[in-house]
Amino acid sequence: MKWRFQMLQLRDKKIANKILSKIKNFDLKIKIMHVCGTHQDTIVRYGIDKLLKECGVEVIQGPGCPVCVTTQLEIQKAVTLAKNGVRVATFGDMVRVPAGGTSLEKIRAEGGDVRIVYSIDDALNMTKEKEVVFLGVGFETTAPSTAVTLLNKPNNFYVLSYHRFIPPAMDALLGMGEIKIDGIICPGHVSTIIGILPYIPISKKYKIPQVVAGFEPLDVLMAVYMIARQINEGRHEVENEYIRCVAREGNLKAQEAMKKVFCPSDVKWRGFPKIKKSGMALRKKFEENDAEKIYEDLLNEIEEIPEPKGCRCGDVLRGIIYP
Repeated sequence: MKWRFQMLQLRDKKIANKILSKIKNFDLKIKIMHVCGTHQDTIVRYGIDKLLKECGVEVIQGPGCPVCVTTQLEIQKAVTLAKNGVRVATFGDMVRVPAGGTSLEKIRAEGGDVRIVYSIDDALNMTKEKEVVFLGVGFETTAPSTAVTLLNKPNNFYVLSYHRFIPPAMDALLGMGEIKIDGIICPGHVSTIIGILPYIPISKKYKIPQVVAGFEPLDVLMAVYMIARQINEGRHEVENEYIRCVAREGNLKAQEAMKKVFCPSDVKWRGFPKIKKSGMALRKKFEENDAEKIYEDLLNEIEEIPEPKGCRCGDVLRGIIYP
């Protein structure tokens, strides 16, 4: 019950109002970006965006949803495999994502062997019956489980690795200079794995404050307060609001597993040009589990379909427009 009490404390309205008052007292007009889908959910669910606007703070969404940044070509590859009799295992949030007028959901309805799983272990358990291709989507949060699985050299199990690193995307976004951002709320889940150190070069390069935050309303409000305080004091550092879960160095064992299995690669993100060292390609020693290699003949025939005319998903992911 202790965790439930702590959660309720992090939703305390009186404390929230005190934090909002302190933010308002800075008398700033600033724009802050977050790069996490769960932060977006908290901000919208509790009306935090509206409350912060009254304090002179605009909060916008960045490229923090791994499903959203998956490209049409990557989805096409999974669809092509399923069309050709390959069993494809994926998390449920990828099933309806469209590409070229189709999706994994539609292919499944047409008889394709598409399985929804809740963990990579679910996919692994299916290999007793048939070869399985696991759709590896996600940032540094989910990549370690894929890495650990592949370190065990499973049979009949292959991965389409669409895992991505968040910091290179943040760097690329700021480098594009399309919008002026005064501060960044860094993702809590990702930071439990990578810690806060990878964000430091970004703050130094762009002179921008960053704060790692948890996912309760008071976490988000405190992160905004800490950014506003840095701006008011003329600082641009990386601070950690989410100290109950995020260590400075992160999870070293998870990082080590990722290093053994993945190597950084240059990949496109939806709405972005190719971002250097932002992808997680499987190392050569794991080729026997690499779906890109095993099904090379099928996948090399695919021509990428352009985004639908008028689509502005990329503008949302780059913080240019609201969702």
